[in-house]
Amino acid sequence: QVHLVESGGGMVQPGGSLRLSCAASGSDFTIEHLSWFRQAPGKQRESVAAITSRGSTAYAVSVKGRATIFRDNTPNTVYLQLNNLKFEDSAVYYCNAGGTLGSGPRRFDTWGQGTQVTVSS
Repeated sequence: QVHLVESGGGMVQPGGSLRLSCAASGSDFTIEHLSWFRQAPGKQRESVAAITSRGSTAYAVSVKGRATIFRDNTPNTVYLQLNNLKFEDSAVYYCNAGGTLGSGPRRFDTWGQGTQVTVSS
């Protein structure tokens, strides 16, 4: 089993910044891709950003230029830096990861519980 835990959400004023973290735990797994999604009340869950194991990234048009998805030396942790936050960025942010268990071929696809981001003046 692979578990994801998001953190870093909170309340921020418009124009502010937040850094969200997604930490994966479990035994003997390899993450191949990890994505951040968000869901605002009454709206469908939407993709925000994604990163592959090779470091390729992709962003939703709504956050491009304001968001950065990245890894550092912390094992199995991916971050989402959100800058110049807008009211419409308010949502629960979820991370989703997929990859292989052990040396394969079993695969996993798992979601975290989410972290709330509220942009308010």
